[in-house]
Amino acid sequence: MHLLIILAVLTVAYIIRCQWNQTLGRCKERWQQALFFFLFPPLLIFTTTFALLFMGPQGTMGGLQTGCYGYIIALVTFAFFAVTCIKQGWQGWLSIKSVRNYPQVDIAGKQVRLLNTGALFAGQIGFLKPELVLSSGLLQTLSGKHLETVLAHEQGHYHYRDTFWFFWLGWMRECTVWLPNTEALWQELLTLRELRADAHAVSHVDPLLLAESLLMEVSNPPISSEVLCAALTSTGANRLEERVEALLSQPQPSPKLNFASLKWLLWTFVPLVSVVFHS
Repeated sequence: MHLLIILAVLTVAYIIRCQWNQTLGRCKERWQQALFFFLFPPLLIFTTTFALLFMGPQGTMGGLQTGCYGYIIALVTFAFFAVTCIKQGWQGWLSIKSVRNYPQVDIAGKQVRLLNTGALFAGQIGFLKPELVLSSGLLQTLSGKHLETVLAHEQGHYHYRDTFWFFWLGWMRECTVWLPNTEALWQELLTLRELRADAHAVSHVDPLLLAESLLMEVSNPPISSEVLCAALTSTGANRLEERVEALLSQPQPSPKLNFASLKWLLWTFVPLVSVVFHS
């Protein structure tokens, strides 16, 4: 019976992921759609794993013998989730440890870590309390006004705690990389993250100057891992046109999290109901 539950959940997760189609529109609707298709399948698998582990290797369910195979699969899956999380956390810790070796300087009244490289880089690196990292090449290349736009963009990442939330989203990405559209949805979330930080920045700085700063920085290859890092150019050049158009168009308010739009999260707990029928 446990094997039937596993098969049913994997089928539902696979079908849901296959239904996603990338659309361009308001950021709020895109956030809601991307989060649903990205999060619902892995969360459904997670809760099913916990339900099977709670029920144990023996017993009956609906008059059918459960057996130990489903339990073993759940145990191996849980171990995989745990190892992946530890690996992700270790990589993040190495990034934080590396950043703390950079000298700390005062830039426009802000304490930032200075990365000694000619490449143009600006990013928040950390977990709950990320630190702003700027490269010496960026400081030498950008004018004072352009640098102000970069700082405003990075403040947007800090405001929305992007490094914290995207650490967990990145963990789910690693756990379910085998599902359809995982990478496409991840890139969509990264793009929406940058658009949100851009929208936050343009409420304080000139959007044209921010677009110019982005064009200058995106020409350089990325020099930091995505783990615990929210950088101005983390999505690469493939979405540059969309971001520049958004900056030059009529500014839209930054999307805010609406818990009512996340009511679908309740459906991810449905596998836990199966525990009631186990004896």
